[in-house]
Amino acid sequence: MVIAALVLAGWRRKRKEEEEEKEKSERERIVPSAPPNRGAETAVIVLLLLAALSALAFVAFYAIGSLADETQLLGAALGLAFALLAAALIVTAKRLIVTEENEEDYPEIGAPDERQAVAQVVEESADRLTRKRLLRLAGGAAGGALGVALATPAVSLGPVFDVSSLYATPWRRGRRLVDEVGTPFRADDIGPGTFYTAYPEGASHDKIAAPLVVVRVDPAELDLPAGREGWAPQGIVAYSKICTHAGCAVALYRKPLFPRTEPRAALVCPCHYSTFDPAKGATVLFGPAGRPLPQLPLLIDRRGQLRAAGNFSGPVGPSWWGVRIGKPT
Repeated sequence: MVIAALVLAGWRRKRKEEEEEKEKSERERIVPSAPPNRGAETAVIVLLLLAALSALAFVAFYAIGSLADETQLLGAALGLAFALLAAALIVTAKRLIVTEENEEDYPEIGAPDERQAVAQVVEESADRLTRKRLLRLAGGAAGGALGVALATPAVSLGPVFDVSSLYATPWRRGRRLVDEVGTPFRADDIGPGTFYTAYPEGASHDKIAAPLVVVRVDPAELDLPAGREGWAPQGIVAYSKICTHAGCAVALYRKPLFPRTEPRAALVCPCHYSTFDPAKGATVLFGPAGRPLPQLPLLIDRRGQLRAAGNFSGPVGPSWWGVRIGKPT
């Protein structure tokens, strides 16, 4: 039964195609006929496939990311892909599409006869094509590969599927706080009213979660969130140096000049002036930042040196979707 239905459907389709071909042959042509040009078709197919390969080469070079002269290779691959696509379109226009120039008045817009004539012109212009399906496949391959190539750089905006790297930090319990040349910080080195920048010993300073701001606050003024009672030995607090607004560096320590409006010192990002209260867990006092700076718990070892007592209280850096769900690792 199914086989019979398929055979019947195929017969009807073939019959319909034959009727359409008969109708075409009987009606008067608008576009002059021209013989097929299989050589030009082959050239177009080859050019399109080469354009697809060049676009895929761009993706491959971008994915490897460690090639010598990578920028030049990327530019050459993408430029060649567009050049080959342009060549394919030029050959198609010059050798495969029948064209003629007619000088006559424009007809009224929307006339049914004229719409039918336009459709007939488009149909007859492609009569020279003998491998339409293969040309469509080659064009689709070239267009798809170029689309992938153009979208590939968007991957560099951040992780696509695995976002765990956004939560990774170099801080672990026991890791010493050091300055830019690797000298460990002692608790006695941290004076009141002074701003210090610290890094994790033995880790890269370039990681977004590496730099800290360290200040000493009067223990009587500390009002840290619940569960952080032991995070600030001797009133020394440490927070991520990366602003939670746009990822700029918190680089200022504001001294209170007007007690009514600035009751205590504060950490300030100079780019957009997000201001954080170090005595209250770096809560936002002013500016566009949407959450506090992540705090790093501290401890003082037997030699009086400052060490991390764990990891940050929250994700480091500017906020993104789901930032409040994940935890630093």
